[in-house]
Amino acid sequence: MLLKRLFDIFASFCGLIFFSPLMVITGILVKITSPGSILFRQKRLTKGMKEFTIYKYRSMRVDFDKDAKGIQVKGSSNAITPLGKFIRKTKIDELPQLFNIFIGDMSFIGPRPELPRRLKYYSERDKGIFRVRSGVSSPASIVFSDEEYLMNQVMDPERFYIEQIMPYKIELNLYYVENRSFMNDIYLMVATFFKLMNKINNQQIVKDKRLLSKKEELINKIGVEY
Repeated sequence: MLLKRLFDIFASFCGLIFFSPLMVITGILVKITSPGSILFRQKRLTKGMKEFTIYKYRSMRVDFDKDAKGIQVKGSSNAITPLGKFIRKTKIDELPQLFNIFIGDMSFIGPRPELPRRLKYYSERDKGIFRVRSGVSSPASIVFSDEEYLMNQVMDPERFYIEQIMPYKIELNLYYVENRSFMNDIYLMVATFFKLMNKINNQQIVKDKRLLSKKEELINKIGVEY
């Protein structure tokens, strides 16, 4: 959608200017509170399964996941720095992705960009999520805003993510792709901020009750199978 791309360019440019003081302060704090680079760089997949480099503020120790494979960790993991826990919870670590949006790798709204190594778990139908640009937020991101909390409840976060969370996220992302519109994207942008403040529920994001009920089924497996 041309309108969506024009909006992404304009809004990301404004965002980079508006948040520049916060981004500079965050960069300085990351640098002085833990050794290593300010930014975390990792290969991800976007529209057409094209590979690109995603940018975030580094929230983990540099000796963890040195190859940037995207190892799934618990939110309470000591691999995450004290500052990292704060910027992850507040989503400040995602601000550098405004640059990804501006240059066209990502959009504000779209399926979260996938790790290349996880593509082997995707069926041909699942790959339908790559019909659109990856995004900073989506229905799946909002429904799983408590993902780090869920990860803290299981013994093997990577297995739990691959077997339970990822397939459900794919379904939610396909739901988004099939029902996307420019106005719905604007709604999801607003809903993302309201979700951070716990002012909106999942029923206001996903209208398919059958699809939404799978979240409860997934939670019930914690402590029983994982």
